[in-house]
Amino acid sequence: MNTPSCSGMKLLGILTVLLSSALIAVSVEEPESNEKWVAPPAETRKKNPVPTNESSLAVGQKIYLQRCVGCHGKRGNGDGPDAADLGIHPAKLSDAAVQEQTDGQLFWKVTVGKKPMPSYRSRLSPTDRWNVINYLRTLARR
Repeated sequence: MNTPSCSGMKLLGILTVLLSSALIAVSVEEPESNEKWVAPPAETRKKNPVPTNESSLAVGQKIYLQRCVGCHGKRGNGDGPDAADLGIHPAKLSDAAVQEQTDGQLFWKVTVGKKPMPSYRSRLSPTDRWNVINYLRTLARR
């Protein structure tokens, strides 16, 4: 009859603890999509270092059309072609509730993301993220 060795039991115990820890960490780190999404106060106060000009708006629009339009729609109404598959309604970027947020709040949200919206921290440079914020401001006028 084979009995598990002491080292085998230790390994099994260690693996069980690691797997449990990983599952707990994932459940803690992934906020529920229905929670209010609020930027930390320090991020709220951040100022946009990129001036709003033709160049910035053109770059921001190009990025928006490549990365954001699928969910948020051409006019920022949350009606992009991929929106129906998300299980939630994407933010209406043209709405006053979004437009009233500070540039810092919007920059933080674009940077960190919240499922199903991805984080753009490593996908776009800070300057490109600020350009997108500048462009988002034009959506209220459309």
